[in-house]
Amino acid sequence: MEYREIYEQWLADPYFDEATKSELKAIENDDKEIKERFYRDLEFGTAGLRGIIGAGTNRMNVYTVRKATQGLANYIIKVGNQDKGVAIAFDSRRMSPEFADEAALCLNANGIKAYVFESLRPTPELSFAVRYFKATAGINVTASHNPAEYNGYKVYWEDGAQITPPHDVNIMAEVKAVTDYADVKTMDKAEAVKAGLYISIGKEVDDAYIAELKKLVIHQDSIDKFADQIKIVYTPLHGTGNIPARRVLAEIGFKNVFVVPEQELPDGNFPTVGYPNPESAKAFELALKLAEEKDADLILATDPDADRLGVYVKDTASGEYKVLTGNMSGSLLADYEISQMKARDGKLPEDGALIKTIVTTNMVDAIANYYGVELIEVLTGFKYIGQKILGFEESGKGTYLFGFEESYGCLIGTHARDKDAIVATMALCEAAAYYKSKNMTLWDALVEMYERYGYYKDDVKSITLSGIEGLEKIRFVMDSLRNMKIEKFGNYEVIAKRDYVSDKIENYRTGEVTSTGLPKSNVLYYDLSDNAWACIRPSGTEPKIKIYFGVVGTSVEDADKVSAKFAEDVMSVIDPLLK
Repeated sequence: MEYREIYEQWLADPYFDEATKSELKAIENDDKEIKERFYRDLEFGTAGLRGIIGAGTNRMNVYTVRKATQGLANYIIKVGNQDKGVAIAFDSRRMSPEFADEAALCLNANGIKAYVFESLRPTPELSFAVRYFKATAGINVTASHNPAEYNGYKVYWEDGAQITPPHDVNIMAEVKAVTDYADVKTMDKAEAVKAGLYISIGKEVDDAYIAELKKLVIHQDSIDKFADQIKIVYTPLHGTGNIPARRVLAEIGFKNVFVVPEQELPDGNFPTVGYPNPESAKAFELALKLAEEKDADLILATDPDADRLGVYVKDTASGEYKVLTGNMSGSLLADYEISQMKARDGKLPEDGALIKTIVTTNMVDAIANYYGVELIEVLTGFKYIGQKILGFEESGKGTYLFGFEESYGCLIGTHARDKDAIVATMALCEAAAYYKSKNMTLWDALVEMYERYGYYKDDVKSITLSGIEGLEKIRFVMDSLRNMKIEKFGNYEVIAKRDYVSDKIENYRTGEVTSTGLPKSNVLYYDLSDNAWACIRPSGTEPKIKIYFGVVGTSVEDADKVSAKFAEDVMSVIDPLLK
């Protein structure tokens, strides 16, 4: 059917409630808005659902959530895992509790137990809960760091990681097969509770999760000695991180933790920050002000579902607060964790592995080489790091040391299988105490790393291309680049081009063509001279095309200068395609 017919069907069908119909009647004279809401079903992709909240097939609402859950339930039943149950968490966004309940009651109506958190919880705790209950799957209702009008629905499998092949493709097929909303099952909540199908969870899992985090502390001695001398400003950005982050810091001994009061309480409208993303400088404005007042040593911000961590650290020499990108904070934590594991145990595991995504800094390669551990590269998306951890467990070969991606997410330990900003918060504060024992700040430690490994500078440019036209433009840009032979970006020679759709690496110097060795993905990557690189891909969660790139300089200042020029060179190739 055409989008207008589907719109009229929603207005006429008694299945849809009056609030939904009222919202739709209000746009009856806006054909463009009707088309945006009904030209397609909200796509259930490899990361689940994510979209604008509202009525329509291309929006996040109780009907699209039920439909997705019915597809998931059908798959769980098909593989015979319906007796193990599903863990469900949600964040502070508008409609998150309602969507979590709708998902639970759909599962319940299909005879599948749901372990539902009593109130909002971080993404990593949901990942932990899946394995804690030995559940077959997990659902997390969150749109991570997207603006307030968005919500989402992520699906996890029994290993605690977001779904990967073959489960992702098979679940997507089952969701797509649900074509009639009326075929979706649901039931009364009171009846589900009475039947033992809807199970409320909370404190027991919280305690177990925090206990696992505390086991990962390496230098409790440094914390005991120097915690009182370290001042920390923290903001949960109106999200889920406030209680667990403060709890774990308090329990290991940090007392001088100052929470930004305006951003402490959960609020899905994110009133103090339009874009609740710790990658954004605006998200830190209130925290920086508080840090100046308290003379804080470091500033930490977790995104609404607390899987990403943004960081500023004080440079005592200049008195400035220096922003750390995800690549910088991830590299700092990787070097700290691996070096201190080695110091504690006398050596590292022979099969130890450091894992990064393909768009993460090449400094990780240098760190792995320095410590003599294996470097493993995976596609963008933390689920692929989780998949590697599962592979280590199943094969008995490989020891996970650390994993991270440039988008401000890392995982210390294997208690969860997704990014964990709570454990990263704990570890970074521990590192601050440890370096304090060496008369160093975190900034000093980072500069020392640059001196050891090289002055790596990485950046990303995001171009928002919304709506139907935006999707077409993204497709055009990627197709055009795929068919172009770019030999230079500015002064950097293209050594090899990796096309993850065709699974080919073409070496421009030798002409040799090899496999990428990774699953197919709409990504183009250019290996360049002088250890530089560039990568272009559509975002998997937002209507954006993302351009990643990295260079190496001779100092912090030189790296900044070289990176700024390189950004212009890369965009000079991309910009003509956007017109």
